[in-house]
Amino acid sequence: MEDVKWRKASRTTANGENCVELARLPSFVACRDSKAPDGPKHRFSFVEMATLFKAIKNGDYDLS
Repeated sequence: MEDVKWRKASRTTANGENCVELARLPSFVACRDSKAPDGPKHRFSFVEMATLFKAIKNGDYDLS
């Protein structure tokens, strides 16, 4: 995945560590670990990402 524009969350810490980066491509969304940009990339459909974001907003993954 070359020439891909990766984005970090707007709430990324000042040092930018421990972040998930996302890239929107024509047919899927790619995710990677900001600490290992040359490491594995994971592909998710737009429906899968929308489902994940909805669950996060609903608090389904809150650890508190």
